[in-house]
Amino acid sequence: LRSKSKPFHGSIDPARAQSRLMTVGVNAHGFLNLETYLNAVRNNFLCLLWEREAERCCGCPFLVFTKYGKCYMFNSGEEGRPLLTTVKGGTGNGLEIMLDIQQDEYLPIWGETEETTFEAGVKVQIHSQSEPPFVQELGFGVAPGFQTFVATQEQRLTYLPPPWGECRSPELGLAFFPVYSVTACRIDCETRYIVENCNCRMVHMPGDAPFCTPEQYKECAEPALSLLAEKDSNYCICRTPCNLTRYNKELSMVKIPSKTSAKYLEKKFNKSEKYISENILVLDIFFEALNYETIEQKKAYEVAALLGDIGGQMGLFIGASILTILELFDYLYELIKEKLLDLLGKEEEDGSHDENVSTCDPVPNHSESLSHTVTVPLQAPLGTLEEIAC
Repeated sequence: LRSKSKPFHGSIDPARAQSRLMTVGVNAHGFLNLETYLNAVRNNFLCLLWEREAERCCGCPFLVFTKYGKCYMFNSGEEGRPLLTTVKGGTGNGLEIMLDIQQDEYLPIWGETEETTFEAGVKVQIHSQSEPPFVQELGFGVAPGFQTFVATQEQRLTYLPPPWGECRSPELGLAFFPVYSVTACRIDCETRYIVENCNCRMVHMPGDAPFCTPEQYKECAEPALSLLAEKDSNYCICRTPCNLTRYNKELSMVKIPSKTSAKYLEKKFNKSEKYISENILVLDIFFEALNYETIEQKKAYEVAALLGDIGGQMGLFIGASILTILELFDYLYELIKEKLLDLLGKEEEDGSHDENVSTCDPVPNHSESLSHTVTVPLQAPLGTLEEIAC
């Protein structure tokens, strides 16, 4: 069942491979005993594989404290642990965990409080290495008696800073975290609030202030957090980072153990079939595909586009205005020219008419001399009809 390890390649930019690799924080409600960390890992994690290879998991997962208590982080890159990579997507090409939640180690419930939980299982959160876990609010549940398949897909979101947006640059770190994120901002804010009001910090909070005692937890820390969430929300204003990596998830599950594997698992783990169905779970987390989706916020109207549009409109309007004026002058010129030509034409016609028309001599009375003879020279050219008539 082993697959040969290959160097990182494919559709993912190798220079940004670290952001492609998820970390998984797992919390089991059964981790309430006082056994050491290594014993907890050995007893709870029955099988821990990366790409079906146990030796690639680089030993024990990294321990981290959250509001839920003791949790474990895989592929965190902390304490010099190398980041694990994968060369293909699909089932079996990611993190596989077989976990014993040990329900018999759960503390009994004698009454109900805001922190009382009735479920059995673990909560898991998938996040980038630069983002601290926030399992209590962002985690999803995994139940015993099932094998849960989690297909994840990376999504990179880019938001605009002021004045176009309200994001904050991740490079602007916080008091307790070098990289800004919404979860880091919330933890940082809650820590400062508790330290200011109670002079101590809760177990999952960073810093060097002393830890709160059980009495301080009950009398100060928990009421202060409730007050912060309900009435003093303006104290913590956490803006969205300008660059955010998010992992979308699709969950599916099947029942375990099957009838054919129950006997084998009983023999392998020395546990009964009932115990296995009530306490054992299998978690398989993998990338659906080795690509990512980018969602980028764009400026609706940039200065360059505004100036370009203004210049284009001005050019259009000015050009249209000049053409209109020139066409108007051309029309007036043609109109005046036509009028002048008409006037000049009439004057020329009148002048030529006066020059060509001559007076007629009185015609002799026919009654005076019937023998009068008109002699017309043959060499002379014929005149007009009026000349002839005269």
